[in-house]
Amino acid sequence: MRFPLTAFLRPTFNRLQTPFRFYRMASTMAPSTAGRTYADAINLLNSLQSNAAVIEAIRKGGGKSGDQLMQEMVEYLTRIGYQPADLNPLNVLHITGTKGKGSTSAFTESILRTLAPQAKTGLYTSPHMVAVRERIRINGKPIEEDVFARYFFEVWDRLERKPERKDPDTPEKPAYFRYLTILAFHVFLQEKVDATILEVGVGGTYDSTNIVPAPITTGVTSLGIDHIFVLGKTLPEIAAQKGGIYKPNVPALAIDQPAEGLDVLRSRAAELKAQSFTVVPEHPELANIKLGLAGLHQRTNASLSISLVQSFLSSPRLPSAYSSHALPHSTSDPLPSSLIAPTPLPAAIRKGLEETTWPGRCQVEKDAKVEGVTWYLDGAHTVESLKCCGEWFGEEALSKKTEASTTRTLIFNCTSGRSGASLLGTLLAALSATSGSKHPFQHVIFCTNTTYKEGSKGDLANNSISTSDLEHLTTQHELSDAWADLSATSLPTAKAEVHILASIEEAVDLVRGNGQGEAEVLVTGSLHLVGGVMEVAGLSIG
Repeated sequence: MRFPLTAFLRPTFNRLQTPFRFYRMASTMAPSTAGRTYADAINLLNSLQSNAAVIEAIRKGGGKSGDQLMQEMVEYLTRIGYQPADLNPLNVLHITGTKGKGSTSAFTESILRTLAPQAKTGLYTSPHMVAVRERIRINGKPIEEDVFARYFFEVWDRLERKPERKDPDTPEKPAYFRYLTILAFHVFLQEKVDATILEVGVGGTYDSTNIVPAPITTGVTSLGIDHIFVLGKTLPEIAAQKGGIYKPNVPALAIDQPAEGLDVLRSRAAELKAQSFTVVPEHPELANIKLGLAGLHQRTNASLSISLVQSFLSSPRLPSAYSSHALPHSTSDPLPSSLIAPTPLPAAIRKGLEETTWPGRCQVEKDAKVEGVTWYLDGAHTVESLKCCGEWFGEEALSKKTEASTTRTLIFNCTSGRSGASLLGTLLAALSATSGSKHPFQHVIFCTNTTYKEGSKGDLANNSISTSDLEHLTTQHELSDAWADLSATSLPTAKAEVHILASIEEAVDLVRGNGQGEAEVLVTGSLHLVGGVMEVAGLSIG
């Protein structure tokens, strides 16, 4: 099987020389031991990003097979001193899906931390909002800068000391996401965490997180169409990739979803010899609980997190830190509803759900500098998630009585402007259906993900967008055209003043300078955009 690549794996080849120059430069530029700061680590990490031209060349020409990529990942792991089996003591709860996998991971970690405060949890997620270290959390908190730097250079040095590779086409250092995955494993092993919540980057079968041989439990959130160059163009194709995280003798969970996806997940569970396959319904008590994460769609994510925790607690491999919460082991297929959806919900689970925080997902923040400005932040970037975003903002802001002088602004960006009509159309339709509003915004801003006018902060640097696109604001002009088409056809009253800007800083300045009165700003379409706004506006990352 040939497996096309995008930014989440980004291996490089001899025929594409530029990345090799980046890797060599990174090796020779490694700072001295005395000067190994967090900033030094971020600079080296950013050197492992492939640029846009390389990504496009790989996309057009195909790439290595999925099996080859996973073999490379295992080789990187062994070069820093571990075998895949060494990862099993991390006691992994492995989570994938198209939307909601980050929120589900956050719910799951919060419940486990609430159940056993004396235990140590590890949480690995992507992307980050403001700082790379957010991706690697201990007990719910991003690791400190000095801790990140120390472990980063331990991994870097081990790779430097063992540069030999079986395949000369394998880069000396793993690409950006793969390096962070290896680093997370190293951090969690060294910190001796009791449980690890591991969020897949993209897909499942060939994702770099999928080298853990025996997680304790696995779960799949809502499926949808995303990353088609990697996963396929249909729901069954995508489901086949997501179901690749299921493992022999390990419970396989999935939320209820369209039959064409669910059938494939069930088939994958059988093929991979999972212990059981269980479809998780929405827990009935969640309608009466104020979840820590806003939005009706979070009830589905919370339901899966409950089931993941319950299957974890019923595992014969349950770590001793959670022994006081052990549940009877079940091998039935599917797992009994009394296990995966306990009624009534235990108080600790309820508390964990209520106290969950997750930055950039249906988050509301007052502006740190300008009175009257409220930011609504949701990094939705698929049709499915933007529908949920529209429903949330419609209920949270548009449906509420506000002052006549309230100004509403949309700040939006996405990977490709050509997908703008579908994404923006979905958002506007959801806003209209929820609130009845046909003119939700007075201003619409399409800007790049570049943080500041002079460039991006190191943690937020992204080489995957072509320089030409950024210089000419190609994506932003395509989004503007899509908005104009929507305004002229299906949504004739959705009129707004459109602004095309080169940086997030300019967008924030425009919002803050729009005059007196109340202002409500929806930021969506890209998690990188949301993170940049949080950085520039000085908003809380939770």
